Amino acid sequence: MILTGKTVRSGQENSPVDEGVDPGIVAVKAALTPENEAARINQYRKGELTVVVVSSDGKPLKDAVVHIKQTRHAFLFGCNFFGLNPDDHSPAQIAYQTEFAALFNYATLPFYWGAFEQQQGSPDYDRLQAMASWCVAHNITPKGHPLVWHEVWPSWAPSDPDQAIPLLKARVLDLIPRYSSTIRYWDVVNEASNAMSYLPANGESSWIKRDGPATVVGDALDWARSAAKIDPKEPEAFIYNDYETGQPNVALLTALQQNGKLPDIIGIQSHMHAGVWPLTKVWEVCNTFAQFHRPIHFTETTVLSGPSRSLDFNGPPATDWNTDPVDEASQAQYVVQFYTALFSHPDVHAITWWDFSDLNAWLGAPAGLVRKDMTPKPAYTMLMNLIHKTWWTDTTGVSNTKGELKARVFYGDYVITVTDSSGQSRETVVRYPESAPPLTVTVRL
Repeated sequence: MILTGKTVRSGQENSPVDEGVDPGIVAVKAALTPENEAARINQYRKGELTVVVVSSDGKPLKDAVVHIKQTRHAFLFGCNFFGLNPDDHSPAQIAYQTEFAALFNYATLPFYWGAFEQQQGSPDYDRLQAMASWCVAHNITPKGHPLVWHEVWPSWAPSDPDQAIPLLKARVLDLIPRYSSTIRYWDVVNEASNAMSYLPANGESSWIKRDGPATVVGDALDWARSAAKIDPKEPEAFIYNDYETGQPNVALLTALQQNGKLPDIIGIQSHMHAGVWPLTKVWEVCNTFAQFHRPIHFTETTVLSGPSRSLDFNGPPATDWNTDPVDEASQAQYVVQFYTALFSHPDVHAITWWDFSDLNAWLGAPAGLVRKDMTPKPAYTMLMNLIHKTWWTDTTGVSNTKGELKARVFYGDYVITVTDSSGQSRETVVRYPESAPPLTVTVRL
């Protein structure tokens, strides 16, 4: 039974009343049963694919062997990729790159202003372009993170908001078109809701304190949209990213909605250094932000493979916070549950882990999917099985008398190979975007 905390007025003032099980909790728990998760994954992550095999003169070919092989998910499975160095050919770097590319199709790259432009007028364009180009060459979608954030503030940047705003605008107008050939996703503003109390104050936090988070986020999104190179096939997507999952973020997004300035995507952070979220909370967070009718990205997810501890966000990284076998097993178990719940939610379209390796992980935490020596943890193996086996289409069948083979497949990229009875074969590359209508592909032999 759940005590609602409501009161009665029959002689026992302010005493809780047992009103039975909260129907909202019942609904959430029901949504998280394996049967319901599987049903939603089938409904929202798959579509109907029909392959029609015809002869050179257009007649249906019966009994042709059709192999439908997935090569990439449409859903974005990612991680921050801050340790990528394409010029480093050491064994550790090669292992880092190899393990990352085998698992993920999405990568967050570091555009923190204070590190990207340590000296005014000397931004680190080439290093980030090399990172983005490496990702694209390996079929990984890069994202820039972040454009406007009051932390990692350059030492040379002004603390007066009226002086800082033009510089922030110039940065947004510069970076988005400069990287438009490789980067289509951007975390435009990061964590505006906590800047009101940020100390020491700087140009952006002072701007937020003065004009409010909704004004700052709305203005920055306006800058980003004015800088975008509109491409109907692959438009830029602009994200507001925050760890706040409660009323402050809801209020901010509501204000943006009222002003017609919602971001293209709502970014939700889920750092769990102090302990994992109950799955009911995960689901309720999704439902809370689904009200804005924008895709939801879980942008920064941390689940530890070592003991939780109190955190000092401003102190040096821990040097004695180590992974251990028992917690690695717990991490893997939770990862499966967490990813399955999110993959089954119709409004979630990306999950980004934080960090890939324990080496140089944020706060020195054992947060990686691989250890400091780049060997995979059980969580890595479990995710590999989920993403590339359980949630993956690789099927073979035979065309019917109409020359057709129908299959329900995960949205993504495919190679379709068709072979007739004489051994003649043809290969076709197909993209099946998320939520697209049933797709028919005709292969002529």
